[in-house]
Amino acid sequence: MELNLAALLAAVLILSGTLLCLVGAIGLLRLPDCYTRMHAASKAGSLGAALVLAGVAAATSGEVAMEAIFALVVLLASAPLAAHAVSHSAHRAGHTPITGPLGDALARDQPEVTRD
Repeated sequence: MELNLAALLAAVLILSGTLLCLVGAIGLLRLPDCYTRMHAASKAGSLGAALVLAGVAAATSGEVAMEAIFALVVLLASAPLAAHAVSHSAHRAGHTPITGPLGDALARDQPEVTRD
């Protein structure tokens, strides 16, 4: 039986990515507020999807591998921006985070918003 190193690497990457996506999904269900849920979805989901795409790129060759690498770059470039936009809009909508000893740093930096 011949050991195909590329197939083994692809399998490990895809399995690791799916496990990280599962951890992110569990975090969405179990964490207490919208900010920690968003953190679990953006960090674990992005890394999990990136590992799956890297596994696809390792398993294939040519055009499909280039498409997977391009999708990986777009995902890693856009996921942090989207998470920041969602958390900023949640804060502006009035969802206060569960704060620790440092308090709500964003509320200290922004002027009070008045609503009509």
